[in-house]
Amino acid sequence: MLLKTPDTMSSAEQDEGTPVSVKIRERLVAARRRFHSNDNIADFIKPGELDQLLDEVEGKLKGVLESMVIDTDGDHNTHNTARRVAKMYLREVFNGRYVQAPSITEFPNVEHLNELMIVGPITVRSACSHHFCPVIGKIWIGVMPNEHTNVIGLSKYARLAEWIMGRPQIQEEAVVQLADLIQSTTQPDGLAIVMQASHYCMAWRGVKDLDSKMINSVMRGAFLKDPNLLRVFRFVVDRPDATLLVRQALLNPVAAESSFMQLRAGGSTQIVHGERLE
Repeated sequence: MLLKTPDTMSSAEQDEGTPVSVKIRERLVAARRRFHSNDNIADFIKPGELDQLLDEVEGKLKGVLESMVIDTDGDHNTHNTARRVAKMYLREVFNGRYVQAPSITEFPNVEHLNELMIVGPITVRSACSHHFCPVIGKIWIGVMPNEHTNVIGLSKYARLAEWIMGRPQIQEEAVVQLADLIQSTTQPDGLAIVMQASHYCMAWRGVKDLDSKMINSVMRGAFLKDPNLLRVFRFVVDRPDATLLVRQALLNPVAAESSFMQLRAGGSTQIVHGERLE
């Protein structure tokens, strides 16, 4: 009986026994694509391979638990922990690495809308890439469209944010990734994003400070050039419960000042003209 050598084996036979993670990694390397913790690698995963990857990760996690001297065979609480954690990582909290971007329906700006639109606060969840501890917070997105800007549904901003945050992240890079994605999708005149989040790598471990939060932002286009536009956006972020007359604030800042003062004092203001932002 002749033994097959690698030269005489089919590609399928050579692949047999090769971990699926190795196959995916080889494709990424061949394409010279980066595969950091917050990169999406869905283009390099073939149908069915995500299930195989889940099995592989489960096996590796069993080894981790064994090395931690946990009797997963005798301990009913951790008997299936490796499987649960593998499924959580690949199918839930880090799903943004392994699936394609959500389908976004775009509409032409038929009405030539050019008023400030703010979406938020959007609740986002991620995990820090340093310790894999939760990062939980909120994001506000401000868009200044033009007549050529693609219009997308409000819920799509939340879905895009969820896709970007569904990876091991650091907050500074996550906000830039989200800004790049929205910028390329909608092509607005201005884009502003603010994120505020609690980091459990700081609350659960280390200094164990439960009250600290991180706030960072990305400002592009009109938000860098128009101080009043930026002022209105920041005011809404600071007072997300306020009903704000955006067009009045942009076209007549002096008249809007009394409304701002009333809001700061805990009052409310009604829209005189233009659209309402809630």
